[in-house]
Amino acid sequence: MELIASFAVDHTNLHPGIYVSRRDTVGGEAVTTYDIRMTSPNQEPALAPAAIHTIEHIVATYLRNDPEWKDRIVYWGPMGCLTGNYLLVKGEYPAEEMRQLMIRSFQHVVDYEGEVPGSTSATCGNYLMHDLPMAKWEARRYVERLKTEFRSEYAKVERKIVDGGRQFFDA
Repeated sequence: MELIASFAVDHTNLHPGIYVSRRDTVGGEAVTTYDIRMTSPNQEPALAPAAIHTIEHIVATYLRNDPEWKDRIVYWGPMGCLTGNYLLVKGEYPAEEMRQLMIRSFQHVVDYEGEVPGSTSATCGNYLMHDLPMAKWEARRYVERLKTEFRSEYAKVERKIVDGGRQFFDA
């Protein structure tokens, strides 16, 4: 099997930011997958499951209700490694535009008060696993990082070439 693009990213040199993970064409329309990286993988702790779950609910609700973006949002959800989220949108947008959208979205988490959207037993598959205070803490930290140390270009992975020109992958 071929290695998928996200596993070819050098996770030993990946920092918080917003990266284009991939671009696809679906039904003649561009769909861009953004890597919304909140922590440095393997260097910082992953996000607590309850915190990222809460961020998922609040940001998904925010994005799908934003008058400018709601018709462009395809998907928002956490990465399995719990170091960030994936955002899939119709179209292709400059890094700065996505940065401003994420600053607004995560600031919404910081300022959020009340019940987490969709957090009842009828509306969520794990409604007891939410942590609004920790979600706010993580969101505040990410907003600050987006404002002060924004990154949007993946570090390139250098792969060892072995017999016959094949590339060596350590993953």
